[in-house]
Amino acid sequence: MKRDDKLQEPDFAGMGRSFFMIGLMNRFNNQFQALADATFEELSWKQVFFLNCVTLFGEPPSIKDVADLVGCSHQNAKQILLKLEKSGFVTMEQDEADRRRQRIRVTRKAEVFRREFDEPSRNVMERIFVGVGAEELETTIRVITHLDDNLRGYQEEKR
Repeated sequence: MKRDDKLQEPDFAGMGRSFFMIGLMNRFNNQFQALADATFEELSWKQVFFLNCVTLFGEPPSIKDVADLVGCSHQNAKQILLKLEKSGFVTMEQDEADRRRQRIRVTRKAEVFRREFDEPSRNVMERIFVGVGAEELETTIRVITHLDDNLRGYQEEKR
């Protein structure tokens, strides 16, 4: 294909607004993940996301706690957490009260990593949200939270 040739534009008109919105969310997620992967060097965006989620709990969370927060299977969460453990960012220890459960703790290496990338992360987020007002952001959060609740309800019904 020559540079002058135009790519055929997709026709979104017949898609419906809800399908279009889900498509936009997926497109944004793919682009954001690629940008974040390039930003964080040693870790993938998904690993950084998991690492950040582990720190949101008051006490060391279980794998199930992290999986539920992230919205993935226990198996998927364990696989990512094992990679983080192998790289020295978390430790997984047996829960003293329930030996079947493992608790996740961030390491000193993770704390250093998070401090090192705090400012670059904030800069990326500020750039992405340029021109998005507080009201728009709150509306978007409400809509996505509502969609998430509906999706989880649907998943529960299917079980």
